[in-house]
Amino acid sequence: MRVVGLTGGIASGKSSVGRILTKCLGVPVIDADQASRTVMMPGECAYEDVVTRFGPRVCMDNGQINRAYLRDLITRDNQAKRALESITHPAIRLNISRQLTALAEAGHQIAVVEAALLVETGSWRQYQGLVVVSCERETQIVRVMARDSQTRKQAERILDSQFPLEKKEEVASVVIHNNGSLSDLQKATLVGWKNLLNTE
Repeated sequence: MRVVGLTGGIASGKSSVGRILTKCLGVPVIDADQASRTVMMPGECAYEDVVTRFGPRVCMDNGQINRAYLRDLITRDNQAKRALESITHPAIRLNISRQLTALAEAGHQIAVVEAALLVETGSWRQYQGLVVVSCERETQIVRVMARDSQTRKQAERILDSQFPLEKKEEVASVVIHNNGSLSDLQKATLVGWKNLLNTE
């Protein structure tokens, strides 16, 4: 089974591209963010280590990890970011590996792994192709402000803490630009996917 990576920056539209691939082409997409949620659920493999490292303040009243708190923390503190990644990344990789095995056993010929940090971690190299969803910085800022109820300063800080989209584009097999409407994105996604398959 061929496995393709799908990445981008915050609010670039990578999840939207993943949904288009599944809805329009039937391509299974494994979401690393969902895998992250799974491994940090109470009783799952990364939960206790996260709570031990960051303390009870990281938990909400229902006992679940406060992901918004963690996200804000790691944009301010690189040491905390590295600590969180050292706990969650191995668990997420194992979760994704198990999902890919299940898809292969079910007879799928191609699958996509959607993850924000494929380029940063170097894990993009293990896939047979990389799709990067990109957009203009100002578009990202506006989307983050609207989606996450962030101030402009908060949105800019988040973007500044991330790997530049331009650097991700440099290692992409295909770049999908997402500065317009959802209809525009769908068209660009279908063209980009066709181009990717034609590079086999």
